[in-house]
Amino acid sequence: MPLMEQTYFRKGFGLKKELRPLIDAEYQSALVERIRSRGYTDAFGDVTVRLAQEFGFCYGVDRAVDYAYETVHKFPEKQIHLVGEIIHNPHVNQRMTEMGILFIYPDDDGSFDFSHLTPDDVVILPAFGVTLHDFEDLKKIGCILVDTTCGSVLHVWKRVENYAKDGFTAIIHGKYTHEESRATASQVNKHEGGKYIIVRNMEEGELLFDYIAKRPGHMSREAFMAHFKDKASDGFDPEVDLEYVGVANQTTMLANESLAIGWKVHEAMVEHFGEEHAAAHFRSFGTICSATQERQDAVTAMMQEPPDIMLVIGGYNSSNTNHLAHLCQQHTKTFHVEDATCIDLDEGSIRHKVGLDPTAPEATETDWIPDGPFSLGITAGASTPNNKIGEALLRVLSIRGIDVEPEESQPA
Repeated sequence: MPLMEQTYFRKGFGLKKELRPLIDAEYQSALVERIRSRGYTDAFGDVTVRLAQEFGFCYGVDRAVDYAYETVHKFPEKQIHLVGEIIHNPHVNQRMTEMGILFIYPDDDGSFDFSHLTPDDVVILPAFGVTLHDFEDLKKIGCILVDTTCGSVLHVWKRVENYAKDGFTAIIHGKYTHEESRATASQVNKHEGGKYIIVRNMEEGELLFDYIAKRPGHMSREAFMAHFKDKASDGFDPEVDLEYVGVANQTTMLANESLAIGWKVHEAMVEHFGEEHAAAHFRSFGTICSATQERQDAVTAMMQEPPDIMLVIGGYNSSNTNHLAHLCQQHTKTFHVEDATCIDLDEGSIRHKVGLDPTAPEATETDWIPDGPFSLGITAGASTPNNKIGEALLRVLSIRGIDVEPEESQPA
């Protein structure tokens, strides 16, 4: 049997059914299930609670967590390592630590040191995936690899690889320091001369659009290369590498912004090269994660009649959670909290992140809950387990003086 068949696993170990009761007990919430079963809206005293119709764990995260638990049970005698974080949720990652998994964190430049690993070790690859270089390094060591990379991410990788194969530069809407974007960009290296450039948002995209269209006042070649030095492939030359382009995205970005960036790139190519050139030299495939889209659509639908307060629950370094908070902030008073502990029962205060950037500071507010009846909207990032949603809601209700008995939290 070939070595890779013995040491590389992508489909789990057939233990899902056996471990499901344990995982459900650790991550599910009867209170959340009650609200879901009542049409995503429920009343607790004078507080009306509305859940977004899509929230919390997505399929890819669910799968990654399942595989991590299966790995621990499959290899009880081996040391298990995790490259980075399994997902961007502090409680799930803490649970991994409690299970004996050792985390391998990147250096400041995003690189990983695998020198301490041996063929006897087991290494879990996170839902974001790892770069092609890191994957090859791990293969050379010969350790057992358990790959939890999300299927939606793999879909983007295939598109980017095909761009490189056909001589197209991949324009990736994403955060160049994010694990997923780094892994996605690395796929161009499967083909000699593969190129990529990563664009953070529409504002940075304008620099790219103006350069492609050669609009008045666009950046010089030198300034452009300096700005994107850490966000583009080695040897990237905008005069050559922006004539054939294909658009892709980090799966957790704002879907509408990804689409808009794609249209703007096409528009710039038409403006400078003409329709015929753009038709043959521009590609844009659907690489937006369906779970990300569904959660953003659910929040958008909820904001048609915004609640008085919106609670967005999830890791501060979770890209998709930050984007959900950003969408809500445009319509109502919104608090992005990492977990229930951000809601102080003694003080009645809430500690929340201010701003979209993962490193944005926290602020604390005391008089944040209205005196009279109010509606509370809740959503959560794709890496937030239901039990953390339920815990946060219980704290809000407790501050209001509303107790929920265990039997009351059960679905109707």
